[in-house]
Amino acid sequence: MLQGFGSRTVIAIGLVVIAAIAVFLLEWNLQAAIIALVGGVAAALTATGTGDQPIETPRPVEVAAPAPVPNLQEVIEAIVGPVLIVSEGRVAHANTAALGLLGKHIVGEDVRIAIRHPGAAERLASPIAGMPQGPTNLVGLGALDQHWEMHVSSTASGQRVVHLIDRTGNHAAERMRVDFVANASHELRTPLASILGYIETLGDDKAGEDAQVRGRFLKIMFDEARRMQRLVEDLISLSRIEAEKYRLPDRAVDLSELVGEVRSELLDAQNVRSNDIVTDLDLGVPTVAGDRAQLSQVLHNLIGNAMKYGRVGTPVTVKLWRDRVGMVRISVADEGEGIAPEHIPRLTERFYRVDPGRSRAAGGTGLGLAIVKHIVERHRGRFDVASTVGKGTTVTLMLPPHDKATPPLSSRAISPDNVIKR
Repeated sequence: MLQGFGSRTVIAIGLVVIAAIAVFLLEWNLQAAIIALVGGVAAALTATGTGDQPIETPRPVEVAAPAPVPNLQEVIEAIVGPVLIVSEGRVAHANTAALGLLGKHIVGEDVRIAIRHPGAAERLASPIAGMPQGPTNLVGLGALDQHWEMHVSSTASGQRVVHLIDRTGNHAAERMRVDFVANASHELRTPLASILGYIETLGDDKAGEDAQVRGRFLKIMFDEARRMQRLVEDLISLSRIEAEKYRLPDRAVDLSELVGEVRSELLDAQNVRSNDIVTDLDLGVPTVAGDRAQLSQVLHNLIGNAMKYGRVGTPVTVKLWRDRVGMVRISVADEGEGIAPEHIPRLTERFYRVDPGRSRAAGGTGLGLAIVKHIVERHRGRFDVASTVGKGTTVTLMLPPHDKATPPLSSRAISPDNVIKR
């Protein structure tokens, strides 16, 4: 009869029946006992449920299945850089990076043959107990100019873990830093030595009293001091540009207007070649997102180089147009001796000169194209040099237009006699 009721419901009804019987025995009142029984059963059913629910049994606690343990190959594949697991002197496992560097055949080979470097062979030939501490530098592994750092550790089972870390970029940066300091010191030391020498000469009573000698020496000293000043200014400018290279310029710059300003400044400087500047500017070229002062510096450097190294009396042509993919292009071309192909990849290196003697005589610091390169990179542009020996050189800049750029008004364009408008 009570099948299907919950255990708590059965107990409550039993207690109610006992209470009803007690009422009947104590008071001999059947009606009161029935009322107590019915009311108690109803209260019990209301408090504990309807009684038609099955008895709840506790659910078993679900235990999560253990995560699969990755195998050794999966572990070394997750490590950046080449990794080898060496067992009894042979390569037992190698990740994809190691196979790409050393070859897919190395698994199963003697590790000294697999790596093929004297420093690695000496390190790996040492017993585990006497194994040197710290990394081993491997130069020329993979390529002649590559530098690797080899770390070796041992496991409890006697295996060795060989991890190779590529340090080529670090060594290249350090070499550039050392070269830069050496070159900068040399460039400053040369004019300084010249100035000191002439000062010492002028200190002599005989040389100092000769007005003609004194005037010639003072002019040389002034030129050398100006050369040092230009060098210091270029170094400071390069440092500032590098510090800002991650800050994207967002001002709209009208290059057509800027070319006119730069040309006017060069004319005001009364350079003998200023009148050779010819500009060919397309109408309707949009503005670019840029830093006006830095783009002006780029134009001064490029036009100045074309004036220095182009033949006297030949045009220095500045062109501005928009290409088919929407990039704004500006080029500066000269008709000079040109540059040999082997020099072109190195033109933007600091202090690199194709003809050091001629460059210094022309007042160059060797930093101009390095500055141009960094400014163009900051503007997310591109910088190309094309040259033919005996004919001349053309430098082309490609810059993205300003997001909200509108074609400049034709009334803003500067139209001197030797400016071509298309």
